[in-house]
Amino acid sequence: MVNKILRKRIILTIILIFAFASAGIFIGKFIVDAEEDVYEELKVFTEALSIVKKNYVDEAKTKDLIYGAMKGMLTTLDPHSAFLTPEQYKEMQVDTKGEFGGIGIQIGVKEGMLTVIAPIEDTPAYKAGIKAGDKIIKINDEITKDMSLHDAVSKMRGTPSTPVKIAILREGWTETKDFTIIREIIKIKSVKSNVFEDSIGYIKINQFQEQTASDLSNAIDNLEKDNIDSLILDLRNNPGGLLNSAVDVTGQFIPTGKLVVFIKDKKGHKIEYRSSESNPTLNLPMIVVVNQGSASASEIVAGALKDWNRAVVIGVQTFGKGSVQSVIPMSDGSALRLSTARYYTPKGTSIQATGIVPDIVVKPEIKDGEKKRPAIREIDLERHLDNKQIEEKPREEEEMIPVELDEKEDIQLQRAIDLLKTWKVFKELPKAS
Repeated sequence: MVNKILRKRIILTIILIFAFASAGIFIGKFIVDAEEDVYEELKVFTEALSIVKKNYVDEAKTKDLIYGAMKGMLTTLDPHSAFLTPEQYKEMQVDTKGEFGGIGIQIGVKEGMLTVIAPIEDTPAYKAGIKAGDKIIKINDEITKDMSLHDAVSKMRGTPSTPVKIAILREGWTETKDFTIIREIIKIKSVKSNVFEDSIGYIKINQFQEQTASDLSNAIDNLEKDNIDSLILDLRNNPGGLLNSAVDVTGQFIPTGKLVVFIKDKKGHKIEYRSSESNPTLNLPMIVVVNQGSASASEIVAGALKDWNRAVVIGVQTFGKGSVQSVIPMSDGSALRLSTARYYTPKGTSIQATGIVPDIVVKPEIKDGEKKRPAIREIDLERHLDNKQIEEKPREEEEMIPVELDEKEDIQLQRAIDLLKTWKVFKELPKAS
């Protein structure tokens, strides 16, 4: 029976959805073939499965064993590939809506430890005092060592008004501290806007969700009513999201038909994504602000606007996630989240493990005695994909960033404002005769 199933060609339609730090998501079809060498190697697996079923001291469920094997198989790949149980797959689909029950943190794995990338503003985790760089040692008394990101996310999400306990180890602490946090409905507002002095518009995109392009369009309309004459697009600490959303967002700043990003799979097959919607009235001086937390879809937008000379990019080198994840549903409701391609900026640059290098580097200031933490990027994650275009070089020294950033002392944002003010001054200077 297994032989027949493996030999049968199965066409699977990919469903595009968002997960942590994911962007660059491919739409299309996959054909799964059971090659002879794969079939032969599977004999060992079926032997092991049979031995466990017959000899394990307690009753072992076949489904649990197979799920465990599939989970282990995907964890041998890059950090963004994973096996999703039916429950995890449903949670993943919820993510694209920007609303779910949880505590509100972005997480990753560094040096084998579950690490907080950033708490989401105004969420239970943020209010409880969880900080970027915190190590999550336990979730509900379960040790997180070797726990996958998706398992950790599943354990921290849940029904609103229910508690979850996490044990945190923070730099400078000698022992862990327990935080009991009450879950809430986490509503991620993807777009925020404001008007600064001198008619400078400001837009911050927190994540790329289904409604982000529409929310951005509304924000631009409102800013134009306030007669802005320049714009700052803030993509800092934006972990990414839907590829199509990133393309639609970019399309509101460049002419229709311009290349935004293209992807290549392992066989070199190339698919291009071009802008299909532009806002011809928004032809304003523009600055994009990025940092080490700007990942994936954020890097697609920043890279396209930089390549087309549409905006000046300032800040620090971005996260460097340049891989495409496809979510492939299985027949039992589970799914494979698989890295299937790399993406490239319009000029053909891969940012995998390197990130977008700003036109103007502006590092956040760390004052004497101020708490700081190491910056976490794709290159720091275990089993990350290599770049293919350039040789990966280890960091000369560990980059440190502030644990907390006071908006009043936000030097990156202030530099963006000063640059736009300077541009206006030079524009108004009389031309030499």
